[in-house]
Amino acid sequence: MSERESGTPGTPGTSGTWSRNKPLSRAFTAPVRAMNRFLGANGEHPDGSGGRPAASSIVDCGVYVAGKRLAGEFSPDEALRVACSHEDGFVWLGLHEPSQEEMAAIGHTYGLHELAVEDAVKAEQRPKLENFGAVHFLVMRTARYVPHHEITETSQVVETGQMMIFVGEQFVITVRHGDASELGSVRADLETERAALLEQGPWAVAYAVTDRVVDHYVLVADQVEADLDIIEEGVFSRGAASPIQAIYQMKRELVEFRRAVVPLQRPLAMIVAIVPKRIGKYFRDVQDHLTRTVEQVSSFDDLLNSILQARLAQVTVDQNNDMRKIAAWAGIATVWAAGAGIYGMNFPNMPEFKWMYSYPAWWALIVLVSVLLYRAFRRNGWL
Repeated sequence: MSERESGTPGTPGTSGTWSRNKPLSRAFTAPVRAMNRFLGANGEHPDGSGGRPAASSIVDCGVYVAGKRLAGEFSPDEALRVACSHEDGFVWLGLHEPSQEEMAAIGHTYGLHELAVEDAVKAEQRPKLENFGAVHFLVMRTARYVPHHEITETSQVVETGQMMIFVGEQFVITVRHGDASELGSVRADLETERAALLEQGPWAVAYAVTDRVVDHYVLVADQVEADLDIIEEGVFSRGAASPIQAIYQMKRELVEFRRAVVPLQRPLAMIVAIVPKRIGKYFRDVQDHLTRTVEQVSSFDDLLNSILQARLAQVTVDQNNDMRKIAAWAGIATVWAAGAGIYGMNFPNMPEFKWMYSYPAWWALIVLVSVLLYRAFRRNGWL
């Protein structure tokens, strides 16, 4: 079963190398692999004979000759032997989060450098292109937009992973970490709709995978832009403004996205310089899309900084308004405190002490002064 049909890795042999499976019909292998997935990590047979090891990281292993996929199932070593028997044949081996042992076995079979094998397992690499003899090793970071109802200080907006591509003379190995940029639909599209492109060999597969990763960058950038519009509208609206914590969280997510997009420019430029001209034009198209996304991300960073500064300015203005209100009410309260302090001294010779209207006159004076102060503060915008 191919990657586009199941998305589930295959099964390695019980010895240190990969077992040679006889080509089976898809109708027969489908229920077997479905049962393996149902049984879980033990990978036991339905009859209970637990002799089969856990499912491996192999998602699909296909042999292509003249742009057409050969029928049957192949183990990695068998696929390489079949591909090498044809002048225009090559292997496309798809892996998902391989273990150190599995990647070492594949590296031994395909002649991969030990440093590249180590990088493919760790999945903590910066986008780069390295040359190990006849094998080129491309590392990219994948990105996926995470849907959410609103932006909070804990919202995850962009989820990143990694995509590694080994390109040899007669093989291409894709190693994917994370859930972003699945390749099942890429393989299906190449096999059905773009067979002519597939005839151009392993670099055609590398282009299709790179194009899918960059296309996801474009989608993520468009959705992030929509989030920034919502944050900007919240900051400048009369209602409840976006909290500063949410803006900082968006800034952190944007930094994560930037780390995936910006460093890929140099590896793509290097690829355009080394690939054949017939495939170089495809990579230049990918390069154009990446450049547009990089420009978007840079503009997002500037916009988010402006939004943050505007929100901080709003906080300062709100604090000043609060301080003015407090000062205005304190001024009004001072009138009452002053009146109470003067007439609370109880001196016997005070002029108004024996006047029968002194008490209501005191109330009238205090209320009148308070009303005048209140109107003055309201007129000046303090209250």
